[in-house]
Amino acid sequence: MEAMEDDSLELKDDPNHNYCASSSSSKVRTYLSSQLSDVTTVPQHVCPTVPGGGEPGTRPGKLRSGTSKSMDSDSGSESSEVSETDCTDASAAVEGKFTVESTSKLLLNAMAVEDYRKNHWPNLEKAIDRLLIQNPTEHISVSYAQIYSYVYKCVCQQHSELLYSDLTSKITSHLLEVSTRLQASPPENFIENFNVALTQYTASLQCIVPVFLYLNKFYIESKLNRDLREDLMKLFADHVAEKHVNTLMPLLIKAHSMPFQVQPSTMASVVKGLYSLRPDWAQLAPPLFSGFIPQINPPAVESLLSDYAAHDQKLQMELSMNGFPRGDQSRKRASDDS
Repeated sequence: MEAMEDDSLELKDDPNHNYCASSSSSKVRTYLSSQLSDVTTVPQHVCPTVPGGGEPGTRPGKLRSGTSKSMDSDSGSESSEVSETDCTDASAAVEGKFTVESTSKLLLNAMAVEDYRKNHWPNLEKAIDRLLIQNPTEHISVSYAQIYSYVYKCVCQQHSELLYSDLTSKITSHLLEVSTRLQASPPENFIENFNVALTQYTASLQCIVPVFLYLNKFYIESKLNRDLREDLMKLFADHVAEKHVNTLMPLLIKAHSMPFQVQPSTMASVVKGLYSLRPDWAQLAPPLFSGFIPQINPPAVESLLSDYAAHDQKLQMELSMNGFPRGDQSRKRASDDS
């Protein structure tokens, strides 16, 4: 028995005196290998909680030989400091990435606005100027396709609000000039000049509103819940008509009482234009507006038919006295009763 034990525990000696057990040493190596393979490798770029048995200098996934199972307080504090430093560096890198991205977006937006100011809006402004001052009877060569293209690009580049603000500001400044010219107009030409300003402006809107279709559809209607033409007509009412309505209304009443002092077409255009701008203005002179716009006066009442007849006779007498005879009545067909 002792001989067998001696054989199993036989030691071999090499020239360097490194003793190796023939059988038990291989078992020990196998056991150590299996234990080392069970150790979990700590991934890099992660901030884990450093266990008590690890060292900051140890490479991930391997254990240093000769490492004691317990760590002193100094090595533990160093591990905590290293872990906190890694986490701080990672968070700083993420914040720096977001800062760079936000800065780049601001730069791109600034470049886009600068491009709008230098290229798109100056071309649109020139076209609007030409359309606002055009005479309805004249033809001005304007590339509507180019204007339409500029508006489309501005809307696609998220400049709708800026474009709408510039458009209304431009038209407002033009209307202020129109109001100043009307202020200097003599009373005998005031109705005619007001009609020219209103007719010219409405004709300009027939060209401006269609080329700003994308702005109207994707910003004014969808976000503001309004219409471009209504907004621009309101500008005329606020900056021109409202400032001169108190001067215009007495002149219209006087012209209406004296037939053909002003052309009937001019009277009809001005009265209908005022009513379209502000229907409430009809209450300032109901007889005037009722002569051009139906249903201004209250409905007729049967009990007042005699009053209506008397009013018509009075009107005929006034026309006859002012040089408007009824004409030759000799060729009028006789009634059957005669």
